[in-house]
Amino acid sequence: MAPRILLDATAVPADRGGLGRYVDGLLAALHAQGADLAVVCQRADEERYAELVPGARVVAGPATLAHRAARLAWEQSGLPHVAARVAADVIHLPTYTMPVSASLPTVVTLHDVTSFAEPETHDPVRAGYVRSATRTAARRATRLIAPSRATRDELVRVLDADPGHIDVAYHGVDHEVFHRPSEAEVKHVSDRLGLHGHPYVAYLGALEPRKNVPNLIRGWGEACKGRPGAPALVLAGGGGWDDDVDAALATVPLDLRVVRPGYLPWSALPGFFGGALVVAHPSRGEGFGLPVLEAMSCGAPVLTTRRGPLPEVGGDAVAYTEPGASDIAAALAALIDDPARRADLAEAAHARSQRFSWSESAAAHLASYERAVGQYGAR
Repeated sequence: MAPRILLDATAVPADRGGLGRYVDGLLAALHAQGADLAVVCQRADEERYAELVPGARVVAGPATLAHRAARLAWEQSGLPHVAARVAADVIHLPTYTMPVSASLPTVVTLHDVTSFAEPETHDPVRAGYVRSATRTAARRATRLIAPSRATRDELVRVLDADPGHIDVAYHGVDHEVFHRPSEAEVKHVSDRLGLHGHPYVAYLGALEPRKNVPNLIRGWGEACKGRPGAPALVLAGGGGWDDDVDAALATVPLDLRVVRPGYLPWSALPGFFGGALVVAHPSRGEGFGLPVLEAMSCGAPVLTTRRGPLPEVGGDAVAYTEPGASDIAAALAALIDDPARRADLAEAAHARSQRFSWSESAAAHLASYERAVGQYGAR
């Protein structure tokens, strides 16, 4: 009999972001495959998950879960209690924290270990806790899920995790949401950004050091300096933290334009990605690289780095650069000057994106849950 899975969605932030897209995509695919599901979530998400996985047991936690410290404390005692209430056979924690005293098999997704490999690119206050919780999960979870082979290998190298207890499950992409946009969708986003058809280089993600946004700004500025009709740079997404972003922005020539629209609604992302001259994601470290895959699915030419799992996602369908500002400048300039190359990349990216689906990801997760139940019972 298939195990009853309790997925802890209480860590999903209000803006959805990468974690929200992972949890939502996975849950919908698990439901489509007939998984026996229960979900615990924040009160604001109760209706959303009831609609996403009809028939599943959806439990809303206390109102205090909106506060991170309270959520982490509740996870240690409240989550095992919910697991008992819903008669779960396995608990899936979709991020790095877990209840250390759970009397059930636990599966924890560890999205990346960049806080170990490059600690200087993380918020020093939060990074210490993340490293401690990640070590605990690597040591105590029944099984771990990594979103890429590169992340699995880093877990083994950095944390001496048992490779036999790690399952690789690539993220998927919702091809209905992230699709090649119509002209109307592209125009709507361009007008919303105040660009009104002017070309732009797109970035979507947090403004944090490992995302390498300062070097993107400097590289774009160097590539566009003195260029007639130079594309704008659009930095979309959450705030994050990186003091160097403002310093880099101060170096931008006055005749170049940077747009910072903050979060964009999901409905705008196909037009944002697909309408861009280039989608640039020159990250120094990722666990998977979901924005790269989503941009590919929208038929965008993508520029990224060969760091970590990004080549597993992009393959030969994206352009690559080293993370330095001058490297980014050269790569961007080459793409800006070569519309045929951009068109070829756009076609190849869209074709490669079809290899990734939440259905495939859900199948890999289900196999991990079953291994966890079997492994726990054999102790």
